[in-house]
Amino acid sequence: MFKPLLQRITLAFFAAGCLSFAHAVDLKPGHPVEYVVKEGDTLWDLSQKFLDDAWLWPEIWQVNEQINNPHLIYPGDTIGLVYKGKKVKVTVKERSAASNGVIKLTPSARVSALASAIPPIPMTAISSFMSNSRIVKSKQLQKAPYVVAGDDNRILAGGGGKVYARGFDKNEKPENAYGIYRKGQFFVDPDTSEVLGLEAREVGVGRVQAWDGDVATLSLGSTREEVLSGDRLLATDDRQVIANFVPSSPPDNIYGRMIAVMNGVSQIGQYQVVVVNQGKRDGVTEGNVLAIYKEGDTIIDRVTRQKVKLPSERAGLMMLFRVFDKVSYGLILRAKVALSVGDEVRSPQ
Repeated sequence: MFKPLLQRITLAFFAAGCLSFAHAVDLKPGHPVEYVVKEGDTLWDLSQKFLDDAWLWPEIWQVNEQINNPHLIYPGDTIGLVYKGKKVKVTVKERSAASNGVIKLTPSARVSALASAIPPIPMTAISSFMSNSRIVKSKQLQKAPYVVAGDDNRILAGGGGKVYARGFDKNEKPENAYGIYRKGQFFVDPDTSEVLGLEAREVGVGRVQAWDGDVATLSLGSTREEVLSGDRLLATDDRQVIANFVPSSPPDNIYGRMIAVMNGVSQIGQYQVVVVNQGKRDGVTEGNVLAIYKEGDTIIDRVTRQKVKLPSERAGLMMLFRVFDKVSYGLILRAKVALSVGDEVRSPQ
């Protein structure tokens, strides 16, 4: 899954000065003067080699306009320090041969050299959440067209088969293609009890082959699970996954919680995907890095016999990689201890 996904990813590395921060940026003690990028590196890895506060990478990145694709970084490239007056920047000093080649993608996609560029974070950890999952309003899924039967009136169908669906808007022609979704979990704010959204989990993709009355016939492409009667259809197209993010600082006033962990685990560690109750309405964007805090224990003061709440302790970092209106998906980049649903997320200090 890793390579095909990368072939559909556009990575935009922004020049220094495109983002504005109030932080002072210092290079990490013992940082390299030059570094040759390796296969498997990510932008986050490179950021940590030069900075203690890796999300401030845009502050020190210097675009070299004399080379091809100056915003992109490839295995074999040499990156290193340059001096602009009293300021120290990091830039690509020498390109590898692979950087200047082009890779032809599918006939419907443009020719691009982006497939071999290093990703911001490990894409294998987030690939399914980039393209196969959505956060929607409950009513949106309830009103969506639905599967009524599979081929030969079966109640389930797989890739290469066909299904029948109805419930389309009578005043509109069906789309050419649909994602087939199943209801996942509801996300509720633990502090306000506000319903933040519903996870719609994509189980497959179908293309409309015929339309008769209010029933559409769809041929199934690839499926991740068996398509069942009652699964819902949401319009889709030949989507490109756009990963226009670099490690960046969020607004200063962000305060929220991790409200869910994906893939059915309870203890949260590095490179696991979580959901936080912060979204577009709160001002966060893809690439924002949030600090994670473990809530302090409540103890009994042995002198006064009173209950005392201990301060929260910083325990990790995450990067937001997909942002919806009220919630976001984040990837755990660093965890000092086992993290849990309910732990706080804040703007890094």
